[in-house]
Amino acid sequence: MGEYQVIADRDAAAAAAARLAEGTGPVAVDVERASGFRYSQRAYLIQVYRRGSEVFLFDPPAIGDLSALQAAIGDAEWVLHAASQDLPSLREAGLEPPVIFDTELAARLLGHERVGLGAVVEDTLGITLAKAHSAADWSTRPLPQNWLEYAALDVLHLIDVRDALAAELQDQGKAAFAEEEFEAVRTRAPKPPREEPWRRLSGLHTVRGRRALAIARALWTAREEYAREEDVSPGRLVPDRSLVAAVAANPETKQDLARVKDFTGRASRSQLDRWWAAIEAGRADPALPTERGSGDGMPPPRAWADRNPAADARLKAARPIVEALAEELRMPTENLLTPDMLRRVAWNPPGEVTAASVGAALSALGARPWQVAQTAQPIATAFVDSVHEAESAADAAS
Repeated sequence: MGEYQVIADRDAAAAAAARLAEGTGPVAVDVERASGFRYSQRAYLIQVYRRGSEVFLFDPPAIGDLSALQAAIGDAEWVLHAASQDLPSLREAGLEPPVIFDTELAARLLGHERVGLGAVVEDTLGITLAKAHSAADWSTRPLPQNWLEYAALDVLHLIDVRDALAAELQDQGKAAFAEEEFEAVRTRAPKPPREEPWRRLSGLHTVRGRRALAIARALWTAREEYAREEDVSPGRLVPDRSLVAAVAANPETKQDLARVKDFTGRASRSQLDRWWAAIEAGRADPALPTERGSGDGMPPPRAWADRNPAADARLKAARPIVEALAEELRMPTENLLTPDMLRRVAWNPPGEVTAASVGAALSALGARPWQVAQTAQPIATAFVDSVHEAESAADAAS
């Protein structure tokens, strides 16, 4: 295997794009980020391969403008593994696929026990990939040659994997399912920002009192702002546990904060003024947070028997039926219908329960047509049966 070169200027990128345009068929695309090292989720390396061409490794920050690459492959099917992870970074770099084939999602729909890239390549092609650098800091420059070889292998076999999985989808009668799933992933809108993202602070459950929560919120916000400025992962500046330790210590002065043993991290002392200002702001903030997050109005299923017995009966009747359908189709239950969708339609069913009304409710929640076709009638039947069973139980008890 020859040495791989990183394409880091526009002229070289345009030349590589021209070579890719001369290739044929689908285009394998992969992205390497620096998750856990950088604040952003930008692409630091984009690998592209097409039959009749070769593997090219693009450096998006150095190139800046990837419009030549988009023009070269913008009318082809893009093959990605776990596309939902890579599409946001590709779009940020100005790259948009017209249609995709997701090898990870295909493997799930086919019921493969292992769906990581290395496992899927091994299961379909019998080739073993070393996954030694999957968690590396891809913002490193220059990138070591063994990292580049690893990155190239992520796309070199992906077209062959795609063909093997496509044939398997045809054999199992799931090709149409897969097309709907792939398009849903490609066109899915970004998730809206969380209303209170600071509540994801690890260890926050140990913080008691609304004022203490306000301080935790202020510290989280200060760390987030600094992490964004420095483009560094927040946990690398000050870990979550350290922020929670600072709240628990309730220091009276900035010097007391500096003496908190568990307040660690590379920026815990160099940015001490920042953290102390956040603590003071949290102590003075008149807008105290609630003890619990706002949630979505639907309690956890374990509380349904007391809060909404009819919904509990509907869920308990429908869940095993959906699980049995998934087993029959040889795919994970969550790929047939997510547990959240089933819970929501069980908690708030249509006024008149029919296959059509349940199907409409599922569609409104984002279920694809093939999922509705497979599950709406069985779920509607289960909901109706749960009412009859409850009525029979009430008659027997009276």
